[in-house]
Amino acid sequence: MAKLNQVLIVGAGPVGLAMAVELTRHGVGARIIDQAPARSEHSKALVLWARSLELMEAMGCADRFVAAGLKVHATRIFANQRPVARIALNAVPSRFDFALMVNQAETERLLEEHLNRLGVRVERRVTLTGFNQDGEGVLAALSLADGTGETVTADWLIGCDGAHSTVRRTLGLEFQGDTEPSDWVLADVYFDGPRDCPILEPGTVNFFWHPEGILGTFPITADRYRVVADLGEAKGRGRRADPTLEELQQLLDRRGPGGIVAHSPVWLSAFRINERKVGRYRSGRVFLAGDAAHIHSPAGGQGMNTGLQDAVNLAWKLALVCRGRAQDGVLLDSYDHERGPVAARVIRAAGRATRVSILRNPLGQAIRNRLVDGLTRLAAVRRAVVRMLSEIDIAYPDSPLNRLGRSAPRRRGRPGPGDRAPDLALAPSSGEPATLHSRLASGRFLLLVCGAEVASPALSAFAARWAADLTVVEPASGAGAAYGGLTLIRPDGYVAVTAEARDVGAVEGWLTALLNGRHARATPG
Repeated sequence: MAKLNQVLIVGAGPVGLAMAVELTRHGVGARIIDQAPARSEHSKALVLWARSLELMEAMGCADRFVAAGLKVHATRIFANQRPVARIALNAVPSRFDFALMVNQAETERLLEEHLNRLGVRVERRVTLTGFNQDGEGVLAALSLADGTGETVTADWLIGCDGAHSTVRRTLGLEFQGDTEPSDWVLADVYFDGPRDCPILEPGTVNFFWHPEGILGTFPITADRYRVVADLGEAKGRGRRADPTLEELQQLLDRRGPGGIVAHSPVWLSAFRINERKVGRYRSGRVFLAGDAAHIHSPAGGQGMNTGLQDAVNLAWKLALVCRGRAQDGVLLDSYDHERGPVAARVIRAAGRATRVSILRNPLGQAIRNRLVDGLTRLAAVRRAVVRMLSEIDIAYPDSPLNRLGRSAPRRRGRPGPGDRAPDLALAPSSGEPATLHSRLASGRFLLLVCGAEVASPALSAFAARWAADLTVVEPASGAGAAYGGLTLIRPDGYVAVTAEARDVGAVEGWLTALLNGRHARATPG
């Protein structure tokens, strides 16, 4: 029997890799296994939104993704070849004011290379065959690449093993939800066509609403595209045969703007949409993340992003427990309380968008087209759509962590407990990153101090007591308008507690409640 350091991660897709990166970055020993012999070669998930890229910046790999991807700056909708909506993505209040198109195979490569740089490697052709748990740990049975077996003990196990998760099935947790009663096709192909064709306009995602269904095109590279289209109500219970290139071309000709020739297919597939999630993400010492916990319509391209954010949310919490800084309980339970509602919201929103897009009733289509045309002319509607798509608006207003201490009363325009902390420039500090989000790379809590209290004796004494857990930062001159007083920011970039400028006790009370009722001893040097 082998003794595992702390965490066993099952599944080396994007979510499992991100989980391993984050745990390693936070100082936790992680082992990651996958039954596949190599990374996936298929595109699968395609888009990274602003919030995920912000979190990848803290991981230390966002710039590599941006360099490898293709930026999309607008989404357009056409109805019967007439433009009815254009949403500009540069309204995202983030330095990542775009959608980044990176196919899943590339995402896995970049994350795995980043994990390797941190000293951890994926163990491939290793299968989880079963596990048991008790109050002390998890006993897991593995089948290794050479056909032999291994039994390992782990303090924690995380299932990132996809929609057909062995971990979820072993726990006896059922997916709750539905399968949509329609067939869809997906293709990754190359396009030729006239330069003035709307589909070929650089940096745009296009949706074509046609009386018989929807056609969506997503740029992957300069001349390679993802095509998604619905085919109407499914016939029979079995899986539809994968489309041919000729069938795909017919869909492009009927629903698209014309003039496009698809060729050199990389991937042609048929699928049905599932909208399901588990009732809880945790069972004792075992957690679920990503597609093992939730699956939904590809509308909005938010599935992988939701899973990546699951990983970031869980990792810093589990790290505090693994390092003996916090107790199992409210901290780890908050993972389910925070991320479960996010997945439920994504499922609802994606499902609504899908059903609106595939309306068959002519009157319903006419009403839809007029409403979308009118509503998207309103700046407030466009801002709301952009914030939803980019996932900038994800927040945890009902998190149990918000109730660990008292916060200042909410003020309009100021982020409160559970809200994403907006980025801002920081006052110069020798050799340190110059923005709030980039400072999250330290993996520590940040205390943002706005106003003259940065030099107060009470704050200095507090900072000294908690020097091993947090860093005190202050905004650059004129940059703190979105904040005020004291704002404690969690390692995942969400606000923990807010306080008035002199109320250091409110911040200390929250930290004391979370971190075993005591501060850590600062590491010398």
